[in-house]
Amino acid sequence: MEAATHRPEEASPATPKTEPASASNSLADAVQPVANETLDRTITGLITALPIILLGLAAWQVWNEALHWYDLVVFVTVYAITGFGITVGFHRMLTHRSFKTSPWLRGFFAALGSAAIEGPVISWVADHRKHHACSDKEGDPHSPHVGHGHGIRGKLRGLFHAHVGWLFIHTQRGSKDRFARDLQRDPVIKFIDSTFILWALVGLAIPFGLGWVLGGTLIAGLTGLLWGGAVRMFVVHHVTYSINSLCHTFGRQPFDTKDESRNLAWLAPFTFGEAWHNNHHAFPTSAVHGIRRWQFDPSAWLIAALEKLGLVWDVVRIPPEHQQLKLADQPAPTA
Repeated sequence: MEAATHRPEEASPATPKTEPASASNSLADAVQPVANETLDRTITGLITALPIILLGLAAWQVWNEALHWYDLVVFVTVYAITGFGITVGFHRMLTHRSFKTSPWLRGFFAALGSAAIEGPVISWVADHRKHHACSDKEGDPHSPHVGHGHGIRGKLRGLFHAHVGWLFIHTQRGSKDRFARDLQRDPVIKFIDSTFILWALVGLAIPFGLGWVLGGTLIAGLTGLLWGGAVRMFVVHHVTYSINSLCHTFGRQPFDTKDESRNLAWLAPFTFGEAWHNNHHAFPTSAVHGIRRWQFDPSAWLIAALEKLGLVWDVVRIPPEHQQLKLADQPAPTA
């Protein structure tokens, strides 16, 4: 099955075409109401802080030479499956519709992304689509550049806000009705979204069970839960947050995107290719973020493998001539 190619006149569902100022303001004002902000902040705080606290226990385990090979196997395995759930499932498949697939595989990837415990899928997608619609402007849920002041202190405040601070603020979160109505109408995704707690628990049960199987003891199951649960959550969460903070502050901008998105090469392996962020903002619907041969992008490789197996189709790739049109340092046209 042939891959779909990008047509310049098409707009991503997350990135509407250039609109008048009044329409842009309406995008910024499309905020999701929260029924109980105190409860939401408390849960967010626990999910953010608990892995950090348990990281101390993991450090003690390493210091006392109690770390086993199967703990690392559990960590890498669960890091990979939940990480791809976010990058391939939540991001490229659902947020940007970079490829099409069957309902069961769509639900499978959405469940894996939910197991990463970054929030219910529809809220995640709505926030990210709003980020693209208002990137580094008023209304962006997690820009490090809007409303944080100037100088070093302003930059540090902006980085903190973009990394974790925005999770505790509800004034710019994406409205589900405005930014994710398609997913609210999708029965598979709606089911995964409504059963988020189940998939979060599955994301903790898997490392416990895998540790028990590999180590053969209850203690091995508990250390598997420590490494594949708490430590994995800490790493997956913070590499995801680094896209919002670091990749809008440091790195290179080969494409003219009218925002501060940047490519950060050293972060690409840990984010499964998501750190080619300027590439992504230039071509949001592309299934491939590492568009140069040397740019490490295992999420794109996984999508390509699934395409060869006939499990996904209509994969969006950007032809080189269209990439050339967006280069930041294009030569001036000759008369």
